[in-house]
Amino acid sequence: MDLLKDDLVEFRFSPALLGIHGAISYCDALRIGLGSEKVSSNDHQSATGDLKSLLASRRFERLQGADRLGKLLSKKSRIAYASDATREDEIKQIIQDAERFAAWAEAAGKSLKIEGWVR
Repeated sequence: MDLLKDDLVEFRFSPALLGIHGAISYCDALRIGLGSEKVSSNDHQSATGDLKSLLASRRFERLQGADRLGKLLSKKSRIAYASDATREDEIKQIIQDAERFAAWAEAAGKSLKIEGWVR
């Protein structure tokens, strides 16, 4: 995503879609690290609720990342299948939200002392 985001004329929606998929991967890593036996499938929206429940069970109160994940996931199908209808400013916002989610996920993984999380 980082390599592609500086040339949206050439790569258009690709960095946004990569950012969304990266967020899904982070979500799966957090969920598995918190004890879930599920990973994301075609119903990615349920992943957000599952993540919030797992975080609540650990009394983790900084849920803004999970909310941002839901926002990203709501745009996945349109970016993947109707990308021509997506404006450049929206693509930039998706990339920014994906970067912010990644930073939040890294901090959450460390804070929750998830086994194997880079410290």
